[in-house]
Amino acid sequence: MSPNNQKPDLDDSINVAEAHGRVVREAAAAARERRILAAGNEPISVWVLSACGIALVFAGAIIGNAGTFLDYASLYRKNYVRASAPGGGESGPAPKTALEAYKAKGKKIYTAKCNGCHGADAKGDGANYPSLAGSPWVLGDSERFAMIVLNGLQGPASSGKAFGVMPSQAAGLTPEDLAGVLTFVRNDFGNEVGDVITTEMAKAAMDISANRSKAGQPVTGAELEADHLKALPGDPIDPSVMVDPITLAPVEAASP
Repeated sequence: MSPNNQKPDLDDSINVAEAHGRVVREAAAAARERRILAAGNEPISVWVLSACGIALVFAGAIIGNAGTFLDYASLYRKNYVRASAPGGGESGPAPKTALEAYKAKGKKIYTAKCNGCHGADAKGDGANYPSLAGSPWVLGDSERFAMIVLNGLQGPASSGKAFGVMPSQAAGLTPEDLAGVLTFVRNDFGNEVGDVITTEMAKAAMDISANRSKAGQPVTGAELEADHLKALPGDPIDPSVMVDPITLAPVEAASP
């Protein structure tokens, strides 16, 4: 190209195009940064300020009028009772038959107090602890069995073999607990007496135990034979009657 000719050659054209593109890209980046900066510093929305103001007004009113503002008694009519939601009436544990409910409670007591010695199958070990499965003293007169549980046993068991001294299991037992464990052992582990030792009967058993001439001492086979070969006093209950599984109180049958 002639030194006097001002027209750029091909290489010069390409360089100018690249420079122009670079300027355009840099301008675009600067514009984006300006938008980001502007967005980060834009004023708080009027709606946000309004909401905060309303919240402050209510907070001030509540604090300043704690005894009257939004007071339940002033806003709702006297003796108003909220209605139950549709289908949302009071509910509780479903009733069970007396035998099921007493056994369920008794199983918990057995696990806590008896399982460690007599075992999960109630068969004992044959050497230190007798079997409760099939025991005549378990299956027989309920007062005798209750006296053993409440006072412990010294001397030979029903089999004639002595297993050492069984301690009293009365500590912490409520009448419901005692009724439950007596019913459970008499109707589990292959035992099938089929009766229910009621809470009323259990209360009677506790009174009888407290009035023994040797109160506080383990019973013996001789004492059991002489004084306790009888059923516990109290009205029997039909094992199939429905009861509350918590309180063991009979419940009315639902209307058809």
